Amino acid sequence: MLAALRRFQAGAERRLPALTRYKRPESLPISLHRRRIYIVPTAFGAGFTALLFIMLIGALNYANNAALLLTCLLGAASSASMLVAFRSLNGLRLISIQQGHAIAGEPLALRLVFEGGERAHASVHADLDGHTEAFSLAPREQTLVTLSVPTSQRGWQRLPRIKLWSNWPLGLFHAWSWIHPDQAVLVWPQPETGGPPPVLPGEDGQRQRLHHGEDVAALRDYRAGDPQRHIAWKVSARHSNLLVKDFEQPEARQEWRLDWRHLPQLSPEARISRLARWLGEADALGRTSSLWLPDEEIPLGSGHNHYARCMNALARMP
Repeated sequence: MLAALRRFQAGAERRLPALTRYKRPESLPISLHRRRIYIVPTAFGAGFTALLFIMLIGALNYANNAALLLTCLLGAASSASMLVAFRSLNGLRLISIQQGHAIAGEPLALRLVFEGGERAHASVHADLDGHTEAFSLAPREQTLVTLSVPTSQRGWQRLPRIKLWSNWPLGLFHAWSWIHPDQAVLVWPQPETGGPPPVLPGEDGQRQRLHHGEDVAALRDYRAGDPQRHIAWKVSARHSNLLVKDFEQPEARQEWRLDWRHLPQLSPEARISRLARWLGEADALGRTSSLWLPDEEIPLGSGHNHYARCMNALARMP
């Protein structure tokens, strides 16, 4: 009996949204109303209904007014819970979607901004490809719900349908609705696992570490083995520990000018993967980098925003 009810519920969830006029992706904002919210009894609700029916037959058979009153009260409560489950979704609005960043093959964080209607929305669940997040909303309040979208390849990826559902308040009825935002997310390319470093022009790759002049680069704490002539005695007298004159100059910062044209021996996808790896290494090392692509040229820069801009450009490559 319960297995049959579960199969009926699963079939209804697959077929009923296809019968409505909300088959195609919709532009934001998306509002839920009575024409697109569906309700079926849960397995617990079906068992509870059968129990009420047995109680009703017994009360009528034995003419027990108290049992009949209890049965009617329980039936009224279950009917009211169906209305509450419907109202938990009715009036809910999806007003915006914010996407995170992810490399192909990794889950991408999707932030959905929901807004409540005239009434409170309690115990609402958002389900996207098996990832479920629960949230509640006060009237006219907004909340941020984060879901994970699986990714497989770089480029633009359309968002799948999102299921909003609730079994509130007693778990007797399952109310749900589908939303399909007309929006795509950008997935970054997968960097190659290994390969040669980028070719740097001229002598930029040479390192300059030691400077034996008279100018002091900085003062640092004394380390065992430092020559005594490098100790800054006057400055150390004002501190609790010894300070040493450091004559070492910092390593020269290299500019990584990454160019699509410098990799003619690779296929387009292999070029994208190698450039993605070089961009990740430059970001990890704090290098300044630039990127030349057939349709876009990104000047020298550094930091996370520069890295994201370059990876977005690679992801948009045809």
